[in-house]
Amino acid sequence: MATLEFWYEFASTYSYLTVMRIEEQAQAAGVEIEWRPFLLGPIFKSQGWDTSPFNLFPAKGRYMVRDIERIAAARGLPFRMPPTFPVNGLNAARLALLGVSAGWCPAFTRSVFAAQFQRGEDISQPEVLVGILAELGVDPAQATAAACSNANKQALRLQTEIAMQRGIFGAPSFITSDGELFWGDDRLEQALAWARR
Repeated sequence: MATLEFWYEFASTYSYLTVMRIEEQAQAAGVEIEWRPFLLGPIFKSQGWDTSPFNLFPAKGRYMVRDIERIAAARGLPFRMPPTFPVNGLNAARLALLGVSAGWCPAFTRSVFAAQFQRGEDISQPEVLVGILAELGVDPAQATAAACSNANKQALRLQTEIAMQRGIFGAPSFITSDGELFWGDDRLEQALAWARR
């Protein structure tokens, strides 16, 4: 079966749009998704940025919010810009990475994005993530401890380093088995079609 790596960052508005549709699109295309949570912060810092480009360039930020509103409305998705942007998604990313091997990464990821961009919740707060884990039937204490282990922390650092080495500069990004890189929610269909080649 064809595979497609899906690289996403929890602070990314456009990743929200992709997370909410990628499984259905991939199933229809006959492509298996490999979930790859990572952190954009270190990548931005390597480019000399200390925050999101949507904050560095206010006109771009205003456009992004309106763009997401239009796309979400067309897809029947709720969208609410959280009060703090970008939010610190470090702990969410650590948990999602843990969930990849445990099998609950996709459901956890969808729930975290819904909490942030549908209900405006602060996903940097432990109680938000604990609530999501509990709803999914995952032991919050056990998962949180495992996510904060040195091994898992190092795994997330490595994941982000791999993203940089492979040329990823934004989220969402998709990489096919032959190394082709696609960037942006609007490239999902093209990435899926390439993966099937």
